[in-house]
Amino acid sequence: MRSSILLRVASLISLLYFAGHTSGRPWTPSKGAETDALVGMMKSYRFEVLGSSRTYWDFYQGFGLAISVHLLVQTVVLWELGRMARTDPSRVRSLIAVFGVALLANAFLAWKFFFAPPAAFAIAIAACLWLAFFFARPKPAA
Repeated sequence: MRSSILLRVASLISLLYFAGHTSGRPWTPSKGAETDALVGMMKSYRFEVLGSSRTYWDFYQGFGLAISVHLLVQTVVLWELGRMARTDPSRVRSLIAVFGVALLANAFLAWKFFFAPPAAFAIAIAACLWLAFFFARPKPAA
């Protein structure tokens, strides 16, 4: 199997991860009076942070949107690494490893603090990346 194909597959899975995460906005796990009360408190409690007035809701939404942006950037970078790996896979090997480690960490954090679907996406991407890393090893000198 070619590392370029595995990187493209990882990119497509990352795009699905991005779409799933972003479509979950506003990222409240349930509806009802208790959730409405909690969200209302998050929106109403203001505090100063580095000269700006913010709420917990601002942080909650801001971090969620920042994650969406990073997932989209990850998708584009993985696609480009796949393009670069077509001509010289060993050149992108270190970047594949960086993303591979990051996705394993992401899988652990998603499993520990969230739920199974984001962990599954991260594991699937990490598997593609580590296989791509393996197949991108330098060819032995003849």
